[in-house]
Parts: sequence; C-alpha cells; structure tokens
Amino acid sequence: MPGAIYAEGLVKTFGEVRALDGVDLDVPEGTVLGLLGPNGAGKTTTVRVLTTLLQPDSGKAVVAGIDVLKHPNEVRRAIGLSGQFAAVDEYLTGRENLQMVGQLYQMTGRAAKARAGELLERFNLADAADRTAKTYSGGMRRRLDLAAALVVRPPVMFMDEPTTGLDPRNRQQLWDVIQELVAGGTTLLLTTQYLEEADHLAHDICVVDHGKVIARGTSDQLKARTGGERVEVVVHERDRMAEARAVLAGFGKGETTVEEHTRKLTVPVTGGAKLLAEVIRELDFRGIEIDDIGLRRPTLDDVFISLTGHAAALADEENGEAGPADDGKGRRGHKAPAQAPARAPAQASAPAQAPAPESKEATK
Repeated sequence: MPGAIYAEGLVKTFGEVRALDGVDLDVPEGTVLGLLGPNGAGKTTTVRVLTTLLQPDSGKAVVAGIDVLKHPNEVRRAIGLSGQFAAVDEYLTGRENLQMVGQLYQMTGRAAKARAGELLERFNLADAADRTAKTYSGGMRRRLDLAAALVVRPPVMFMDEPTTGLDPRNRQQLWDVIQELVAGGTTLLLTTQYLEEADHLAHDICVVDHGKVIARGTSDQLKARTGGERVEVVVHERDRMAEARAVLAGFGKGETTVEEHTRKLTVPVTGGAKLLAEVIRELDFRGIEIDDIGLRRPTLDDVFISLTGHAAALADEENGEAGPADDGKGRRGHKAPAQAPARAPAQASAPAQAPAPESKEATK
C-alpha cells in the first residue's frame, strides 16, 4: 500500500533541462523523508509537483491518498507547504496573516483567531503579533510563514529548506515543532541545505542528483556505504610515521592512508571507542608522540561526496527553479508564475495550501 506521499516515474523538463528524470518516492504515514542533493538536483521541482504547483510531463503522484494530477484542489486541502522563502503579506500584522489563512480554509472567525494566537505563542511571535510584518526581521518572517503552513493542522507537510535564515536557537525551536508534528501523526517531506538537519530529523533520506534518486536509506545506512569508522592520527615527529603506520595496521580493517605533509595517518576500523583506547595505549607503549588522534564517523557530507563526486551545495537555487536572491529581510522576488495563484497574490504560501476553483488551477 502506498505511503502518505507516493511518486512513481516523475519527469519534468524545462526546455533542455531534465529537472526530474524518473523520480520515485514512498513516504510512510507519520514519518519524515529528507530530500537531499546538490544544486540543480531537482529537490524543489519535486516539491512543486507534489504540491500541485507544477504539472509533471509524465509519472504518477499520490498525496494523502489523493491523485495529485486528477484532484489537485483536494490535495491542497490535505497539505501544508512552507517554501524556500517567507511568503507573508508585509502590510498585515502577524496575527492578521494567520487569521487570513484560516479564513481561506473556511474556519470560523473565532477558530481562526484562536489558532493564530496559539501559533504566535508557539513560534515566539506573540510580542510582535500586532505589528505589521514589514517590521519583522528575516527570521521572524520565516517563523510566521511556517506558522501559516500549520494553521489547519494538515496531515501531510512539505517543507522546502524551512530553517534557511534562522539562527541556531530558532532552528532548534523549529526542529522541536517538527518532532511534535510527526509524533502526532503528520507526514513530512523535508528538503534542507543543512546536512545535520536531515541527520537529526529524517527517518529516511533520499539523495537526488540530476533529477534521479541515486540512494535511499536511513542516515546510518547511507553512512555505512562510505566505509564506516576510521581512526585518524597526527604524529608529532615525521620520522616516527612508519612505526605509527605499523601500529595502526595491526588494528585496521583496510589499507592505511598516509598524508606526509600533515603527518596524518588514517585507517578504517571496527570497534569504536574501545578500539581507539587500545590504539592510544599501543602508541604510548612504543613512545610515539602524537599531536592529535580521533575516531571519525562518516558524515552525510561524506555520503554526498561518495555518491555525487562533490560536496553538498549550500545555495538554494536549482535548474529551472531559481529565484532572485534574498533581499536581506527574508524575502525574495517572484518565482515561477505557478507559485502565486491569482486568488490571493499577496499571500503566496496560503493559497498554495488552500482550495481554489478547478477553473483556476495553477498547474502550468
């Protein structure tokens, strides 16, 4: 049975660029899928297709049990979306922004007001609730945009680089909110430029490159593909490196690599901290002085390098989906026309979630 988010063979081209080249996804209900990849990989295009903002050239997509291509308005009623940029109406107050989203979902005035107050407290915006959003900092705008995506407690959430522009404290606060949502049964597809974020939040991770899913697994499974743990030793005296290498060879599970200019030796191992302690004792016994020693576990950046040949890009532009740079206030210029339905152009994030008449379907 397909999960809460399901895609099969998604293809999307922009001119000569094949942004999606047969993407398959299956996200079980109540879990987090981290979508990671370098610049131009197709992460944001995938999100736009699954949230009805773009129509694929071919393939199938089902969200919350609803066919995305056949019933886009029904999909919008079942999802929340927070894009790469803070899409709030700067001439409304924070409270008014949230109440407007509730009204788009046909919530009563009392219910919308109560939910707005709850979210303003949750995102530490209560003190600024009655100020216009144009007076907010970039981080405050970002938090308000995320709050708007949660007004109706959607069963499926899409977050496209949700913590971009947030400081570490606010990023941690958002992580806590995400974990609460998932604990309550929400399904989340998350794209991020922070590898630690996927490591911390995602149950499964898909690595996307050139429009294809090239690897999928848990964080630990993906890291294991890069070769496991390694002991790294920096020897104090260059003429003791050969002797130190012989010591490491006795503990290693593979070839020891040598960097002469840094006096660093690296060997793959199994056994973790216990083995590291044994290595230290043996080096000390032989009188080999060291400047540094440590047990290094693979990171998700190692996974990127191993799978794609380069480190994960930190910019947030993608082929066929780039927008103008941030203006310093958490805003960006207009993106593809499909992202701003005519129903409420001043509030880009809410209409992407709220229902609209079929005749105004914005899936170009």
